[in-house]
Amino acid sequence: MSAPLRWLWILAIFVGEWGHFAAVGSLLVAGFSLSRGGRIGFAAAALSGAAAVVYIIPSVMAAAIAKSLPARCTAAFGERADAGRVAAFSWVDLFCGVPVSAVDVTEHVYATNGTKQLKLDLYQSGQTRPLQPLIVMIHGGSWNSGNKNQLPALNRYLAGEGYAVASIGYRHAPKFHFPAPLDDVFSAVEFLRRNAAQLQIDADRVVLIGRSAGGQLALSAAYAGREPAIRGVIAFYAPTDLTLGYDKPSRRGVLNSRKALEDYIGGIPLNRPAEYAAASPNAAVTRATPPTLLIHGGLDPIVWPHHSERLSASLERAERPHLYMALPWATHGCDANFSGPSSQLSLYAIDRFLANVFSTQPPHR
Repeated sequence: MSAPLRWLWILAIFVGEWGHFAAVGSLLVAGFSLSRGGRIGFAAAALSGAAAVVYIIPSVMAAAIAKSLPARCTAAFGERADAGRVAAFSWVDLFCGVPVSAVDVTEHVYATNGTKQLKLDLYQSGQTRPLQPLIVMIHGGSWNSGNKNQLPALNRYLAGEGYAVASIGYRHAPKFHFPAPLDDVFSAVEFLRRNAAQLQIDADRVVLIGRSAGGQLALSAAYAGREPAIRGVIAFYAPTDLTLGYDKPSRRGVLNSRKALEDYIGGIPLNRPAEYAAASPNAAVTRATPPTLLIHGGLDPIVWPHHSERLSASLERAERPHLYMALPWATHGCDANFSGPSSQLSLYAIDRFLANVFSTQPPHR
C-alpha cells in the first residue's frame, strides 16, 4: 500500500467513524471565530461550520438507518425481545462509548503444525452461567498478516453478553495456501467442541464471525456444510467471489489485491480455476446455507461492496435467511471505532442475529 493512499484510507476511517468529535471541534472554532468578528472571523466561522456538517454526516446517516434496522432484522431473522442492545444507534454512546464488561481471557493451543503452535484466545464472562454458545472470531489481513488480537472490543462485548468468544490465529500466505487457513478454522472448532465441557461451551451452538479475509474464511467454513453445529455466519467487508476479485482488484495504490490472491490461492485464476471457485463463498450457496449477516461500507476501496451485494443476491435466490447492511459512508475497517456509527449499527444487528440463530434448532443438511 503506497503511503499517500494509505493515509487517505485512514483519514476516511477517521472521518466516517470519529468525525463527530471533529464536528464538535469545528463548531467550537466557528463560535470562537464569530466572537472575533470581521471578515476573516466570519469566513473562518463559515468554513468551520461547513466542516462540522461534513464531519457529522456519517452519524446522521447512521441515525436514519437505525430507524428501519429493527424491522429489517425482524424480517430477516425473526423477532427476539431479549436481544442485547435496545437501540440501534445512540448519540450518548457515540460520545461516551458503548459499555463493555470486564471478562476473562485465556489462551489455548488448538493445533500444532510442525513446530508452529496455532493458538486462540477464549473470552468468557467471569460470572457463573450455563453452557455458553460459541462464537469463533477470524481476523483479517489479506490472508498474509493479522493476528488473534485484532479489534478485541467486540470479543469482550459479546463475552459480556453471555457468549464464549474464541479469537483464533491461523496459517498465513504465501507460505500456506488455501485451504490451509480454512482447515485451521475447522481445527479450532473441533478443539473447542472436544473440550466443550471443560471450557463451559455449548458445542452445538456455533456462529462464525470474520473481517475481510477472515470474513471469506468464515463464510467458506459455514457454507461448506462440514460442521452441523454452525448455526450462522457474520462477515464484515468480505471478498466472496475471488475470481471477480482478481478481475476487478482493489483500487490501484491502496492494496495489491491480485498479489494477495495469488499468494493465497497459489496462482492466477487462469491456472487454478477450481481453487478460486472453491475459495469463493458465493459459489457455495445452497438451500441449506445457514443464516448470514453481511456488513459492508459503500466506500470500501479494498474489497468492493459488490462482493456482499452479489452474495446477498445469491442468498435471496436460494431463499436463505440473510441481511445485507450497507453503510454508505463507510470504508474498509469501518468497525475500528467500537462506539462509532458503523459499529453501533453492526452491534445491534449482531445482537439480533445471535439471539435468533442460537434460539432455533439446527437446520437439516
